[in-house]
Amino acid sequence: MEIVELKKGIYWVGAIDWNVRDFHGYSTPTGTTYNAYLILDEKNVLVDTVKAPFYLEMLGRISEIVDPTKIDIIVSNHVEMDHSSSLPQIVERIGNPVVITSERGRKGLEKHYKRPMNFRVVKTGETHSIGRRTLAFVEAPMLHWPDSMFTYIPEDRVLLPNDAFGQHIASSYRFADEVGDEVMKHAAKYYANILWPLAPLILKKIDEVVKMGIPIDVIGPSHGLIWRKDPGRIINAYVEWSQGKAGKKILVVYDTMWGSTEALAKAILKGLIEEGAEAKLLHLRSNHRSDIIEEMLEAKGVLLGSPTLNNGMFPTMGDFLTYMRGLRPKGKFFGLFGSYGWGGGAVKEMRRSLEQEKFDIWEKELTAQYIPDPEEIQKAIEFGKEFAKKVESNSTNDSK
Repeated sequence: MEIVELKKGIYWVGAIDWNVRDFHGYSTPTGTTYNAYLILDEKNVLVDTVKAPFYLEMLGRISEIVDPTKIDIIVSNHVEMDHSSSLPQIVERIGNPVVITSERGRKGLEKHYKRPMNFRVVKTGETHSIGRRTLAFVEAPMLHWPDSMFTYIPEDRVLLPNDAFGQHIASSYRFADEVGDEVMKHAAKYYANILWPLAPLILKKIDEVVKMGIPIDVIGPSHGLIWRKDPGRIINAYVEWSQGKAGKKILVVYDTMWGSTEALAKAILKGLIEEGAEAKLLHLRSNHRSDIIEEMLEAKGVLLGSPTLNNGMFPTMGDFLTYMRGLRPKGKFFGLFGSYGWGGGAVKEMRRSLEQEKFDIWEKELTAQYIPDPEEIQKAIEFGKEFAKKVESNSTNDSK
């Protein structure tokens, strides 16, 4: 197997999942990785493990470097099973290693695996000497589970932050600089679909790390590619995303039954473009919800359109709004439109759903019965133009 070294004596020993296509409702068209890291010193350390079906792949990579029974310590930065479910197997293989984790991590591991382990519980600021190197720990509760923490190796300036700064991407490359700008698109999708609701905590944690004066040469996340050149690039991106910085792009997100809502959507899009807005049309059954969420990260305005079914919104719109509301994207301005037959309801239900999370919603709505006629199509064009002006006005006010 290829041996991948982050710094001298620090190795990637994770696993590549080429075939996974769905991760908690998030589409992963290229797969993902489960990253684990091996540190050789007077005490040998394994930081995190991999999803249980990939245990032997991880064990094989470790065995290429050192006898697995020579591992003295395992650090569990996060309990979630894509990072910990092979922990019982590797603990049994090694014997009785020290398992370093947070207090919530200990409770979570005990609840998941119901077996005794030689735990050492750590808090932010605590360190553990392993010889020439020191392991320093920073608790990061709710980034993205209560148990989450970061492990830092000050002598090598290596940060191992588990689920922060990652991407869901399977690749024959291990480092972000080997794939170019494509990695930032994967990182944006990862942030938008997993960490977006935690934006205030992310800003606080980054500020805390900056104040600690921690120099960072390499960031080894738990998924995807490793940041070894200009790791500040991803840190700065997280700051901007968490601050809600967005362009003036407007998304038209919709579904349709017999084409009426789609006719409105395309007319609205025409109005947006005529007003000079950067706009994009996204059909809910042609675009995965997680890809639409990624598009929203850099959008200021979002127009949602649905036909009425059973006096309510279309099921695909209900699915999308349920998913989106859980992520609680801030700083977006929403508009609503739709079509109906003998009775409406879709737009009202969409508004109620958005109001529950106190989103900023345009009071004006656009609806059409049955097939939109030329006059209603013209109204849709004007609706798009007016919405573009509202977004421009909101963006100007935000910048003051």
